[in-house]
This record gives sequence, structure tokens and C-alpha cells, in this order.
Amino acid sequence: MKAVGLVKSIANAVKYIALHNKKGLFGIVILLFVGSIAILADKLAPYDPYAIVAPPFQPPSPEHPLGTNDIGQDILSEVIYGARVSLYVGLTAASISTILGLVVGLIAGYFGGYVDEAISGIIDIMLAIPSLPLIIILAAYLGPSLNNIILVLVIFGWVGVARVIRSQTLSIRERTYVEASKAVGSSSFGIIFRHILPSVAPVAVAYVILGATSAILTEASLSFLGLGDPTAKSWGQILYHAQARNALYLGLWLWVFVPGLFIALVGAGFTLLGMAIEDYVNPKLRYA
Repeated sequence: MKAVGLVKSIANAVKYIALHNKKGLFGIVILLFVGSIAILADKLAPYDPYAIVAPPFQPPSPEHPLGTNDIGQDILSEVIYGARVSLYVGLTAASISTILGLVVGLIAGYFGGYVDEAISGIIDIMLAIPSLPLIIILAAYLGPSLNNIILVLVIFGWVGVARVIRSQTLSIRERTYVEASKAVGSSSFGIIFRHILPSVAPVAVAYVILGATSAILTEASLSFLGLGDPTAKSWGQILYHAQARNALYLGLWLWVFVPGLFIALVGAGFTLLGMAIEDYVNPKLRYA
């Protein structure tokens, strides 16, 4: 029964967005479209993205609608499989960051005292440090791997989530029903899970959505700088190889345009959905 409130809270947010928020619905449609491409990549891609199927630098043709890259791989197949890799990195990094930030924020906000002071100090220090240079340095130090990129994104991604969740928990823990639960001897874990978590769940979901956008863009940026996983067919890696091989100079502009378009499309989808979730959450926070 403890999980019912959490599930109901998230379900209400989804229902509200689907019925009352056009930009959120548009974001959902975009993400369903790209997500379907990622799931069905094996069936949609005309070739194995790693297979050499034609001479290098072939222009678009019926057999290869986006042409071929510098070693003769089909670019359309690369882009299709790139959806799977980019969404994996974005959603995994955002989900882990949000869960970690959620747990830390709940602990700091609920227990307060020295625990809150210690956690808040760490959060303030992390927020004061410019993250982008350190992300680049850590990615270069750890080596080119998707898991390493996810690890780097998580290291810096949980902080903002923790700060917001802590703030909400500080407010919620003072409410009458929480005090009543304490008075009847409910455990701290029970109070957090039954009363506080359902209230902050929509905020956490919003951070997963918006965090996925940031993670996908960061992965693309690291890959474009040559710090991504060279064996992974992410959109960032496709752009990196296109730039390194002077695709635009050779007239292969689709090699650059299409993966860039997909990055922008997914970013727009996640942003629209995140904005819609914020529209749902903020009035409740203002009038709670």
C-alpha cells in the first residue's frame, strides 16, 4: 500500500499532461517517435551500422539515402542505431542522478541537524565548482567508454536534484499529517515513503526528463571533442567523424545535418515534456 501514493502521484501528472497540456503532449509524441526508432533499430536500419557496405564517401542514393561514411558504412543505419545509444546514455545518467539526488535530498531535509548541514555543505561546494571543465577532464582521464561518460554525468548531475528535494522535504515534514504520523510512532522510513516521497515524486520525474536532455547534449559534446566511446554509434560520435573527415567540404551535408537534427529533436521533446511537468508541479508547490 505504501507504493500506491507514489504511483498515483505520477499517474495523475501523466494524465494531466496528456489531457491539458499541448506542449507536453507534443513532447511525448516526439519522444515516442524517437524511442520507437531506438527500439526497432534492428528492423528499421537497412544495414548493420558496423558493416562496410559500399565505397567510402558515397553521396545519397536509393540504396544509401544519407550516403556512406569514410569507411563505407551506411550513415542512415548509423543514425538509427545512434538513437538507441544516445537515449541509453541520457535516460540512464538522468535516472541514476535523480535517484541519488532524491535519496540524499530526502535524508537531508527530513533529518535536518548535522546531517543536513554536512550534506548542504557538500552540495554548495559542488554547485560552486564549474562542472563543464571537470566533466571534460574526468572524461579524458577515465577513458572513452559509455559507462565512464554516464559515471561522470552522475557525479555532477545529482547535486541540483538533491538541493530541490531537500527544500521540498523541509517544508513537507512540518505539515500536520507528518507530525501526526510521528506522534503515533511511525518509523522515519515509513513517513518518508508514505507521505513525503509521493509529494516530491513529480519534481523528481521532471528532473529525469530535463536531466536526460542535458546528458544527451553533454555526451554529444564529449564525443564531438573526441572523448566519447569510439565503438558506440551515438549521434555525437557520428558528428565527430563527420567533422574529422570534412563532410561539409565533401558535400556530404546530410552526414552532419541528420544526426544534429535528431539531437535537437530529442532535446526539444524532453524539454517540452519537462516544461509540462513543471506546469503541473509548480501550482501545487505554490498553494500547498
